[in-house]
Amino acid sequence: MIRLHVTNDLSANAAVAPTLDQSRYLTNVMRLGLGDDLLVFNGRDGEWRASLAEVHKRGVILKCEERTREQTTGPDLELIVALVKKARVETIVEKAAELGAARVRLAITRRTNVEKVRLDRLDAIAEEAAEQTGRLDVPPVDDPVKLEAILDGWDADPISGRRLMFCDETGGAPAIGALGLSGAGKWAILIGPEGGFSPEEGERLRALPFTTAVSLGPRILRADTAAIAAMTLWQAAVGDWER
Repeated sequence: MIRLHVTNDLSANAAVAPTLDQSRYLTNVMRLGLGDDLLVFNGRDGEWRASLAEVHKRGVILKCEERTREQTTGPDLELIVALVKKARVETIVEKAAELGAARVRLAITRRTNVEKVRLDRLDAIAEEAAEQTGRLDVPPVDDPVKLEAILDGWDADPISGRRLMFCDETGGAPAIGALGLSGAGKWAILIGPEGGFSPEEGERLRALPFTTAVSLGPRILRADTAAIAAMTLWQAAVGDWER
């Protein structure tokens, strides 16, 4: 069944007004007619079965019929990735949403050589991936921020803070074992740019008390491949299999 992410509040008999682009998708692409069903979610109120109630020139109106799933949350996992070329960062955002990231943060490192990014495009990619994979929320994609600023503002509390999985291309412990020893809780995964982190960045990251430096294997991986591999390893070690 078609799934659609909406911003409206969802409740029994509530009217939902998708965007014009979403309305066109439902009627022109998916060929829905009056009374046809689909699933809607907003990240707050769970998933609802809705029906196409009205069709107008400026969009459609949906009617919530019944809740099919209660709202749940996935793992508290952030993906921090250095800006890379357009096609690769789009793949990273898509796969991050598919693999359960709660948030995607774009970082500017010393070797970052990409300056512009279309956040609206990345938000749309994350939304589509969430719709297709069955998750009940859409991970936000943050504006690019310097890596130094991200680390300076880190919550390093040993009990409530967030741990950092540093994917170190110069070496590190095998990921499964290292992550399993570090335990569950709030995590972030850090993926570097093409060319890797600078020696100064690597030295600082390895010295931080909340960092777990891991290796993704003996081969040099592109950023998009590294992000997928790292998230898969994290999910296998400390992810949300039982949710």
